[in-house]
Amino acid sequence: MTALRRRLAVTLAGVTVAAAALAGCSGDDDAAPKTTAGERSTRAGGTLTTLSLGPVLTWDPQRIATRDDMAFAVRIFARTLTAYAPGTSADEQSRLVGDLATDTGTPNDDFTQWRFTLREGAKWQDGTSVTCADLAYGISRTFATAVISGGSTDALAVLDVPRGLDGSSTYRGPYDTSKANAAGQQAFSKAVSCTGSTITFHLSAPTADFNEMLTLPAFSPIKKAKDKGKDGTYAVFSAGPYTLEGDWKPAHGGTWVRNPHWEAKSDPVRSAYPDRIDFREGVQPQSVAQSVIEDRDSGATSVALTSAPPSLHQELTGILALKDRTLNPATGVVDYLVPNVSRAPMKNEHVRVALATATNRLAYVTALGGPSTGDPTFSVLASALPAAHTDDPVGAGLRGDPVAARAILTKAKVSLPVKITVAYRSSEAATKAMAGLVAGWREAGFAPTLRPIADNYFTAISDPALKSQVDVFWSNWSAAWASASTVLPPLFDSSINLTAAGPGRDYGWYADDLMNSRMSKISRIADRAEREQAWSAVDIALLQQGIYIGLSERRGLYVAGSGVRNLAGNEVLGGVVELADIAVAP
Repeated sequence: MTALRRRLAVTLAGVTVAAAALAGCSGDDDAAPKTTAGERSTRAGGTLTTLSLGPVLTWDPQRIATRDDMAFAVRIFARTLTAYAPGTSADEQSRLVGDLATDTGTPNDDFTQWRFTLREGAKWQDGTSVTCADLAYGISRTFATAVISGGSTDALAVLDVPRGLDGSSTYRGPYDTSKANAAGQQAFSKAVSCTGSTITFHLSAPTADFNEMLTLPAFSPIKKAKDKGKDGTYAVFSAGPYTLEGDWKPAHGGTWVRNPHWEAKSDPVRSAYPDRIDFREGVQPQSVAQSVIEDRDSGATSVALTSAPPSLHQELTGILALKDRTLNPATGVVDYLVPNVSRAPMKNEHVRVALATATNRLAYVTALGGPSTGDPTFSVLASALPAAHTDDPVGAGLRGDPVAARAILTKAKVSLPVKITVAYRSSEAATKAMAGLVAGWREAGFAPTLRPIADNYFTAISDPALKSQVDVFWSNWSAAWASASTVLPPLFDSSINLTAAGPGRDYGWYADDLMNSRMSKISRIADRAEREQAWSAVDIALLQQGIYIGLSERRGLYVAGSGVRNLAGNEVLGGVVELADIAVAP
C-alpha cells in the first residue's frame, strides 16, 4: 500500500466503514467505465463547489495551457466563435456548433478563407456587446509573445501573416505601437478583418478544420479597454454566464457569480444552472474524497475537478455509496511507443512489426492500476475522436503474441536476441508498467534494456544525441481539438518536425515524403466525416509499418456529492467534468 493510500485509509476510516456497513462494498473492477452518473435536472439555482488540486496558472484566455483550465474557462467565462456541444456521449460531445458565431462558419473553395457572423445578444459583464473588433483584438494578443505566453500559438501557425527569415512572425502583437510593427499590424488586420458583425480569416494554407481550432480559448475575444496585458494573469472580464467575484487568490481559489448581462437565448452551449460556483484550489485528492463521502454541508454539492490518482482508484470505486457519484471518463491522453527508425534494429519494418506483435497492452494497463486507470489501445487516436478506430493492424490482440512475433523475426533472418534500449519517463508506476511489457518482448526474441529518464523527459529525448543511443521511445499525446489533424501531423510529419536541432515531436525520426504529402492533402477535404476517415486510414498505414505502437488511453476518476446533478465527463474536452449543464439539487 502506497503512502497516499495509507493516508486515505486513515483519513476516511470511519466514513468508509460506515458507508460499507450501510450499503456494502463493490469490488467489481471490470464494470464498464462511466461517463455519466446520477440524476438529471434543469433546475437553476444553488451553489456548486468545485474542488481542485491546481494550481491554476492563469485565467487569461490567450495564456491558458492546461486542458482542465481550458475546459473550465470555455464553459464559465470565455466564449469562442465555435464550441463543442455538451452531451453524454462522444458523438454528442464532438458535435461542433456556433457559439459567438451564428453557425460553424463558411469557408471558400480551398479553405484558405473562413467567414463567421456574430450572434446577437452576446454581452460582456458590463453590458456592452461583444464585437468583431473584440475578437480580432483577443486573437492579436497571441502574437505578442514577449508579453502573452504559455497558451496556444495556433493563430501564429495558420493566419496569413508574413514570417521573417527565422520563421518568426513579422507581427509583434497589439502592445508594440512602434513604426517597426506597423507593417505587421497591417498584415494582421488583413488576415483578420471585420465588416460589421462579420469576421473573416485569411489563412496561410488550406485548413478544413479551422472552425474546430476556433474552440480554443486562445481565440476568445478580449475587450481592449479592459486588457491588463502582462499584469492580467488572473484578470477576468467575462463574456460568458459567470464572472469572478472579487480577486482570484492563487492557491486558494475564488467565487464565480452570474454575469447579469448573460442571456441563455444568446448562448446555445451553456445552461449555467448554478447561481454560484465556489472554486477551491489546493485541495488534496484525499481531502476531496473525504468531503464528498461525508456528503455533508458543501460536500453534498461538491465535485472534484482534479482526477483522483491511480493509487486511490481501488478505494473510491470500491465504495458502493459512491457508485452514482463517480465518473471514469477517457481523457484522450494516449501512451505509445515510437521505434527509432534511424537505428539499425528499427530500420527493419519486420523488427518493428515484431515488437508491436509482442507488446502486451493489457499487462501495461494492469501495471498502471487496472481498468479504471486506462484502456489498452492499438492507436494513438483517442476513442472520442471521429477518426478513432479499433483496428488491430498486426493481428496480435491486446495481450500480444510473442510466438508470432518470434516467427516474424526468424523469417526476417535477424540475429536473436535483438538488443533494444527503451527510454521512458521515470516514475514508480511507469517502471512497473514498462516492466509489464518486458516479458513478452523477451519471449519474442528481443533483449530489452529499459532506460528511465527522470528529469525534463521530453526535452531530454529531443536531444539529437539520443538518436544514436535509444531504439524505442515512450511518449504520450492528446488531441488539441476533436480531429486527428492535431495528432498525426504533429507526431509523424517530418516536414514540420525534423531539423538539425532535433526531432520535434517525431521522436522516432520517421521521414516519408509520400506520407507527408498524403497528410497535407487531407486538410483540403471538405466533408468532416470523409476527412476523419482519411485520417483513420493514415493511422492504420502507420501502424501496419510499425511506425508507432499504441499502449493505453488514460482514464480519469472524479467524484461528486449526492446533490450534484447532470454529472458527466466530457471526453472530447479531455475527460473533464462537463460544466456547461451541471446543476445542484435544492
